[in-house]
Amino acid sequence: MATIEHSAILRASPERVFALLERVEDFVEYSDMIQAIEPLGGERYRWHVRAVGMDWSFDVEITEKQPPKTLAWESLEGVRNQGCYRLTPVAEGTQVALTVTYVIRNRMVEKAVTRAARPLVNKVSRQILERVEAKL
Repeated sequence: MATIEHSAILRASPERVFALLERVEDFVEYSDMIQAIEPLGGERYRWHVRAVGMDWSFDVEITEKQPPKTLAWESLEGVRNQGCYRLTPVAEGTQVALTVTYVIRNRMVEKAVTRAARPLVNKVSRQILERVEAKL
């Protein structure tokens, strides 16, 4: 299992930050790579992403929603992955920590994907958190 982590401090309360992060459909406004997000009913969504010159789509389900502390999801098909935002109050506002884990059965392929995915996930995460903070 590979793990990618990213964190940032936003100058707003955890309640305000969480209120924006839980609006999954709005993530299309937060990153240039996210082309569309389709609600599939309940807490399921189909994401359409353009990255490394290719179009990707995948379905995810929100698995944990504890305002204003935790928002977690996991994939429903394709590469098995899970992600979680954890929000912690700090003197400056809110520390937002993102953890993404995924499993690729071939160890060599997993290492190659991790080398490519880490900077991409960090870029998207930075973009999302910067744009969320701008909306606050």
